[in-house]
Amino acid sequence: MKTAHGATQVKEVNIHSLLLGELITWLGSSFIWPLTSVYLNKELHVSLAMIGVVLFFNCMANMFGSMIAGRLYDRINPYPLVVAGLFLDAVVLFLLALFPGWPEYWLWLTLAGFFAGWDGALINSMATSIKKIPSKKVFNLIYFAQNIGVVTGTLAVGYLYDFSVIFLFVLAAILYLLATINAAINYRPIIAYHKELLKNKVKKEKKKVKLPKANLLMNYGLFITLGITWLMYMNWESNLSVYIVSFKIPFHMYSLLWTVNALIIVIIQAVLARFEHIFKTTFQQVVFGILMFSLSFVTLIFARDFGHFLLSMVILTFGEATAFPAIPSYVNDLTPIEVKGEYQGLTIVASSAGRAIGPLIGGLIIDQFSYIPFFIFAAIVIFLCLAILVPMHTHVKSKIKLFK
Repeated sequence: MKTAHGATQVKEVNIHSLLLGELITWLGSSFIWPLTSVYLNKELHVSLAMIGVVLFFNCMANMFGSMIAGRLYDRINPYPLVVAGLFLDAVVLFLLALFPGWPEYWLWLTLAGFFAGWDGALINSMATSIKKIPSKKVFNLIYFAQNIGVVTGTLAVGYLYDFSVIFLFVLAAILYLLATINAAINYRPIIAYHKELLKNKVKKEKKKVKLPKANLLMNYGLFITLGITWLMYMNWESNLSVYIVSFKIPFHMYSLLWTVNALIIVIIQAVLARFEHIFKTTFQQVVFGILMFSLSFVTLIFARDFGHFLLSMVILTFGEATAFPAIPSYVNDLTPIEVKGEYQGLTIVASSAGRAIGPLIGGLIIDQFSYIPFFIFAAIVIFLCLAILVPMHTHVKSKIKLFK
C-alpha cells in the first residue's frame, strides 16, 4: 500500500477538549432519546405508529444534517459551524422545555436530529485533523467518551424521569450550552488547520480531487456495511423489547441489557486505547466487529431466557464497540485531506439511513414471518456484507492508497 501525507502540520485541536465535548453532548442527548417513546405515548397520548413516524423524521433530519455539514467542512471554516450547531441544539432543547406538547415535540425532535447530525459530522471531521495520535486511537477514544455519556445519562434518566421531564429537557439544554462554550474556547486551532487545507487546495488549482478506484470501492463497501448493520441493530432498540417481554422477562431487565451494553463498550474502548495493537490493522477490527454482529443474531435464534439474551447482548456489544469506531477511522485513512469532511459526513449518513428504516423493515419482516426468521435473515445479510467486503479488500489491497 502507498502512503500519502496531508497538509503542513499546524497547531491542532486538543484531543481532550474534543472528548470533553463529546462526553457532554452525549450525556445531554441521553436525557432525551430513552424517554421519547414513553413520554409521547404515556404523557401526550401519541400512538405507537405516530411515534415511529416522529423517530423516522428525527433520523432523516440527522442524515441531512450530517450530509450538509460534512460537505461544508471541506469548503469553509468549520469553527463557526460547530459552535453555531451546538448553540442552536441548545436553543432547540430550551424550546422543547418551554413547549413540550404535541405536535411541537415532533418539530423540536426533528430539529434536534438535524443539529445532532450536523455536529456529529463536524466533530468526526475535526477528529481527522489530529495527527499526534493514530486515527484509530482517536476514533476509539471518541467512542469511549460518547459511551461514558450514554452510561451516565441512561442511568440518571430512570431516576430523574419521575421527578420531572421538563427538568431533564432543561438539563440537556444546559449541557449543550456547556459544550458550546467548550467548542468556542478550545476548537479555535481548527481555523489555522483549515486555512492550511484550503491553501493546499489553491495550489492544486482546479484539479479535482479524485479518489483511487480501490479507495472508492472500499469506502462505499464500508458505508453499505455500516448502514445494513445499523438497520439490523436498531431492532434491538425497538422490536426486540416486545419479544423479550413476551417471555415474561420484566421490562426493567430489558433496560438492564442496555446498561450492560454501555458498560461493556466503555471497558472495551479502555482496553483498545491501552493496547492499540490487539488488531494489526483497522480493517481487521472492522471484520471482527461485523462478524460479532452477525453471530449475535444467530444466538438470538435460541434465546428464551434472560441469560441467553444477555449473552446475545454481550456478543452484539463486542461488535458495536469494535466495528462502529473502526469504520470512520478506516474511512479517514482512505480519503485525502481535501474531502475528509464529506466522507466522514457519509459515515453518519449511512448510520442514520439504517437507523431510520431499521425498525420499519424489521417490523414488516416480523409481522409477515415472525421473529426467528428475522434473526436468521439479519445474521445472513450482515454476514453477506463481510462475504463481499473481505474478498473485495483482498483484491484491491495492493492498489489502496492510505492518506495518513
